[in-house]
Amino acid sequence: QVQLVESGGGLVQPGGSLRLSCAASGSIFSINAMAWYRQAPGKQRELVATVTNGGSTNYADSVKGRFTISRDNAKNTVYLQMNSLKPEDTAVYYCSADLTTTRNHNMGLMGYSRYWGQGTQVTVSS
Repeated sequence: QVQLVESGGGLVQPGGSLRLSCAASGSIFSINAMAWYRQAPGKQRELVATVTNGGSTNYADSVKGRFTISRDNAKNTVYLQMNSLKPEDTAVYYCSADLTTTRNHNMGLMGYSRYWGQGTQVTVSS
């Protein structure tokens, strides 16, 4: 059983900052990439940022220079530091992890499966 639990969402004024966290727990053998996605009302879910297990990062153009993704491999946790927030950043933010479970590893099954968190609401409004 694997769980991803997000925290840190809330209401913030334009120009403010928030830090999201997402901790993966359970029978995890290894985690490859971790990422943050977001979905605004009436829109499709979009990729915000990714980080590999080696620390390489990638960002959507809309958040470059404002958001920073990072991870703590010892804690199986990924973070998203969001600065200079804008109303258009309002969305439900989801974390994901591409991982191998201990069970699958012991069975010799190759590859990673993507797991998702439950989402955390971020609202940017004055």
